[in-house]
Amino acid sequence: MKYILSLDQGTTSSRAILFDKYGSVVSSAQREFAQIYPAAGWVEHSPQDIYGTSVSVAAEALARAGVSAEDIAALGITNQRETALVWDKFTGEPVCNAIVWQCRRTAFDCEKLKKDGLTDFIYEKTGLIPDAYFSATKIKWILENVPGAKARAARGELLIGTVDTFLMWRLSKGKIFATDYTNAARTMLFNIRTLSWDEELLRLFDIPACMLPKVMPSGSAFGFTDKSVFGFSVPVCSAVGDQQAALFGQLCVDEGDVKNTYGTGCFLLMNTGSRAVKSKNGLITTLGASLSKPQYVLEGSVFAGGAAVQWLRDGLGIIKTAEESETLARKVNSNGGVYFVPAFTGLGAPYWDSEARGTITGITRGTTRNHIVRAVLEGIAFQVSDLVSAMQRDAGTEICRLAVDGGASKNGFLLQFQADILGCPVRRPKIFETTALGAAYIAGLYTGFWKDVEELKNLASSDTVFNPEMGEAERAKLLSGWREAVRRALSPQ
Repeated sequence: MKYILSLDQGTTSSRAILFDKYGSVVSSAQREFAQIYPAAGWVEHSPQDIYGTSVSVAAEALARAGVSAEDIAALGITNQRETALVWDKFTGEPVCNAIVWQCRRTAFDCEKLKKDGLTDFIYEKTGLIPDAYFSATKIKWILENVPGAKARAARGELLIGTVDTFLMWRLSKGKIFATDYTNAARTMLFNIRTLSWDEELLRLFDIPACMLPKVMPSGSAFGFTDKSVFGFSVPVCSAVGDQQAALFGQLCVDEGDVKNTYGTGCFLLMNTGSRAVKSKNGLITTLGASLSKPQYVLEGSVFAGGAAVQWLRDGLGIIKTAEESETLARKVNSNGGVYFVPAFTGLGAPYWDSEARGTITGITRGTTRNHIVRAVLEGIAFQVSDLVSAMQRDAGTEICRLAVDGGASKNGFLLQFQADILGCPVRRPKIFETTALGAAYIAGLYTGFWKDVEELKNLASSDTVFNPEMGEAERAKLLSGWREAVRRALSPQ
């Protein structure tokens, strides 16, 4: 029997999942790696950790299933987006640590772009708002701050890429230097309308074009892994940014379909088909996963989703496990007037305030840790609600159902509150990790492992649906309290 191997390289861990012809998980392996914080607001990863954990979990997943690399019909790769790496073209040695999508070190540079009146210029080409979240200013920072990097780049000695590009380059021993539309679209260097690296943007950020990878559809014949990696050359047939992979994994392939992933951050995406919808409400327009003609999506990002629960566990130490948060939240009947805005590294859409900071409001002598925990979970749902409202205004359509996935979607309290505060059903699939599933679906469709999307829909497992139970008056009261809390968290203008 043949299988699809999906490699999901995320922000805090690398995971490999082996899927069979029925779309079922045969085996999996996961390994966390270090988060590096050189300064306040700075986040880095070791490139060796990214590659090393990816290879080790892939080998472990194969071993657990008792299969060899010869049994792999195709490899699909999905990855944390916007994280930028620069490495030596000849040796593969990175010039520094990867700068992670969460890193805010270039926030001042992005504010300058806005003050210089370049917001519309950048948005019209890329669909993105100038922000440190995206890759361009990270790459510029590396070239300007790593000794000798700028000169080496000008001589054509260095390559740049997002995590997918770096992994494919390393897995193939330098034979694959490519990315896909979804990852290229997150760099703030790629024109989502012409589907090419934009010369004007490259000049703006002073980045040589020779450093950039070839851009291909998410489902493509990217190349083969080197035989030395897994003992057999495996075809790489999909590369896709994690959130677009999750959208595809949820089979949100039709215009108007919407999903939200509850991971380290939260990411709400709406498939807008062939329309590149221009946002007037702080969302971004980007490219979706495809095997040929590109699809467009509207996207809103919450910087701190599951990360807020991790903070409760690792920062405050008031819970021992993430699962405990659901138990404690249910011990109180309400948030007791407590609201939590998790602006650890600023607020994303629809506010885009990099200087906003985390805020807890409404604390009284009667506030307990249960109220705090509940407020943190509610804060995640409130942020998603803000994105849904903005997305409905931009798309001119009402969202009548939300598909969800990601680690924090295991929390039943969170999803019930999400359904209540949105006033619409929330659908959770049996397979939580739809990011890896999406990468597998794309690779399998490209190779003919699966015939078409209809076959995939027939394979889809039964879902759990959370229906709204909250009254309109209570919903309005809670949303009013949330808006006041956000107002207090925003930076002075």
